[in-house]
Amino acid sequence: MSWTGWLIFVLVIQVVHFLGTWKLYVKAGRQTWEAGVPVYNAVVLMKIINRPWWWTILLFIPVVNLIIFPVVWVETIRSFGRNSTADTLLAIFTCGLYTYYIAYTQELSYIEDRSLQPGSAAGEWISSILFAVVAATIVHTYVMQPFTIPTSSLEKTLLVGDFLFVSKFHYGARTPMTPIAFPMVHDTIPVAGVKSYSDEPQIPYFRFPGFQKIKHNDIVVFNWPVDTLVDINPRTMRGSVQKPIDKKSNYVKRCVGLPGDSLEVRDGRVFINGKPNVLPERAKLQFAYKIFSKKILVKKDPQGNFLNQPNQYFSDRYNVSDMYATALDRETGVYTYTAHLTDKAFELIKKHPDVLDVLSARSTKDERGVGLFPNDISYSFTNDFFGPIYIPEAGKTVEINIESIPFYKRIIEVYEGTEMGIDNKITQNGTEVLLNGTLIKDYTFKMDYYWLMGDNRNNSQDARSWGYVPFNHVVGKPVLVWMSWDGNAKGFANKVRWERLFTTVGGDGSPVSYLRYVLIGIVLLIGGNFFWKRRKSAKK
Repeated sequence: MSWTGWLIFVLVIQVVHFLGTWKLYVKAGRQTWEAGVPVYNAVVLMKIINRPWWWTILLFIPVVNLIIFPVVWVETIRSFGRNSTADTLLAIFTCGLYTYYIAYTQELSYIEDRSLQPGSAAGEWISSILFAVVAATIVHTYVMQPFTIPTSSLEKTLLVGDFLFVSKFHYGARTPMTPIAFPMVHDTIPVAGVKSYSDEPQIPYFRFPGFQKIKHNDIVVFNWPVDTLVDINPRTMRGSVQKPIDKKSNYVKRCVGLPGDSLEVRDGRVFINGKPNVLPERAKLQFAYKIFSKKILVKKDPQGNFLNQPNQYFSDRYNVSDMYATALDRETGVYTYTAHLTDKAFELIKKHPDVLDVLSARSTKDERGVGLFPNDISYSFTNDFFGPIYIPEAGKTVEINIESIPFYKRIIEVYEGTEMGIDNKITQNGTEVLLNGTLIKDYTFKMDYYWLMGDNRNNSQDARSWGYVPFNHVVGKPVLVWMSWDGNAKGFANKVRWERLFTTVGGDGSPVSYLRYVLIGIVLLIGGNFFWKRRKSAKK
């Protein structure tokens, strides 16, 4: 729905509100016209129901207002003596239209000094839970969102099982585009496994100003641009569905290319504008290798089957997180493994007495990749030899022809087309490129785009597979690992990676844990609260 459509919708709601409540405003000692002035009428209503004026703000926050509106409907009728369970249910299930009935058919008196305390313990619990959900939803949407690392694409920088806090305000908080949704969940309601949102209506894209721009090598959380899966969980992956932008699956990768950059991958390493991309010290690139060994280097399950995990020695000594047994030559007794290694681990493993050889498993420049952007037979890119390509920048114009259109077709048709409410269609007529049937020779971009890749270069589904990430798909910046869980370790104490708790994501060197300071802060907070309550009780 466009901004014009939303304006008309809001005006209709204002008319409905005025007709259903003006008599209640008058009964409460207010003027008739006060029920008809947008926003001001909400402020006045808060005074009538004895609630703070800032509740008005909550009425305009998407998702949060789904909770606040029913509360206001119920509070309104209770301010006029309608306190029964039937009244409450009628107010909620008629979406507030029950006020028409009581305003036009009932004799009412305004209760100015109505008690705001819940009438029962259950009511107090419900009230507390509702406002806890409201507060958490606001923080989750506009300030900080928890996020889990599910894959090893950024392994050694961020680990599988890391739990992050992702800042929404660094790059500017994006307002929800899908206003009818279950609070604090993404695309699927947990346990139930059903869609958590309604596709319609949609709010046009808007982002608050941020205090920082995305920089080279920033780790960024974003909505996967090509997501059409009902559920991305690998165990239940299913579907095909067109998702709203803010309900596409969340991904986390490193931004190696910014708007306006020329990017190329040479032997797995990124070059920006012809120069090598210099990664921060904490980033550890990994590449695929074949390891030939005369002994078993991976774990086995109780039935004797190989597991895709290195044995404990390799895990501890070489910090190898994924190793796959791929073959056994029964004549020679040589085992072949595929592993993803840092340069340091590669040099160490070559010296291991049980290892016969370690060879690169990266693609060569002469190979032809499969399923890679821009998915056109004219380009034989591989994961390790890719580009050069141009990363689009808002306001910049590029030449459009049959050679360049594979790179920009999705941008024109989808990101700056259907997702913006524009019906764009690219077709070709011989060597001519047509936009909506009209010859197009150049195109000016409306948005900035980014190139995001994993540090685990041969075990990462990233921009090399699906292309550019538009800025309106950016969710936020990971700032803190608050918990880290190693699912392969034995015993609870070993499963928690204690050294990673409350460590910052950015910076150089090894992550530094601030867990002790957090614990000290919690103790001081609890102790201060205890003494404050004790002192308050003593004064009574």
